[in-house]
Amino acid sequence: MIEKYKWPFPNTPFPWWWKLPSYAAVSTVGILSRIWLTWANSTKVYQKHYLDDAVLKRDKGKALVTVANHYSCIDDPILCGMLPWSTFFTPHKLRWVPAAHDICFTKAWHGNFFGLGRCVPIVRGDGVYQRGMDFILKNLNRGEWAQVFPEGKVNMEKSWIRLKWGVGRLISECKHVPIVVPFYHLGVDDILPPSSRWYIPRVGQKVTILIGEPMDFTAQLENCNKLGHTAMEKRKIITDVIQETLQCLKAEATKLHNARKR
Repeated sequence: MIEKYKWPFPNTPFPWWWKLPSYAAVSTVGILSRIWLTWANSTKVYQKHYLDDAVLKRDKGKALVTVANHYSCIDDPILCGMLPWSTFFTPHKLRWVPAAHDICFTKAWHGNFFGLGRCVPIVRGDGVYQRGMDFILKNLNRGEWAQVFPEGKVNMEKSWIRLKWGVGRLISECKHVPIVVPFYHLGVDDILPPSSRWYIPRVGQKVTILIGEPMDFTAQLENCNKLGHTAMEKRKIITDVIQETLQCLKAEATKLHNARKR
C-alpha cells in the first residue's frame, strides 16, 4: 500500500530527541485542556475515580483502553483535562489516540505536531490491520494507554452508529487483556461545535462526563477460545459489549446533564 501520509514516529524505542518535544507537547496541551475544561467551562465528572485509578494506579505492564462517544473535533485533547494535574507532569502515562490521517496529517507540520502529541494516523477504509492500529497495539503490549473513539468519526447527528471493530482488535489481541474504561460525555460540542468554521473554543458551556465501571474481557476471551471463535468473531463480540455499555452510559449521562444547572 502506498502511504497516504508521512509516518510521524521514529523507530522504537523512542530516542531522547523525540521524547523531549513529545513530552513538552502532551504536557502543555494537557494543562491547557485542564484549564479550558474546568476553569473556562462548567464541567462535572461523575465516578471520576474509575478513570483516575486506571490511569495512575494500574499494575505495571497492564494496558488501558478507554472508549467514548465522539461529538466534537476537540473531544481529544480537551477531555484529557479531566485528569489530575499530576498526570501532565508524567506525560509518558498519557494516552495514544487514533486520528484521521486526512484531517490531522495532511501537512508535514500538522503531522509532526499531532505525532508529538501521541496522535496515531488511521486511514478510514483500510481496516483493522493497518500500520496505525499495529502501532497502537504495540504500545498497549508495553502496558500503555490508548483512548479510542470507536464511532470512527465525529457523530454530528448524535445518532446510533455501529462501532468500528478496531477497538475489539486492540482488546482481543493485546498480549495481556487490558483494563477497559468506558465513558460518555455531553457538552463538549458546545465548546466547539462540529459545524464551526474556526477552531476557537467557547467558554461558559456546561459539560457532563460519566465514567463507567472498568470492564474485564478476560472471561469472554477465554470462552471465545474454548468455542474456537475466529479473530473477527472475537472483535465483534467485544465491540458489541462496548456498544451496549456506551448506550447505557448515554442514557444515564443525558439525565445527569439535563438535571444540571450551569
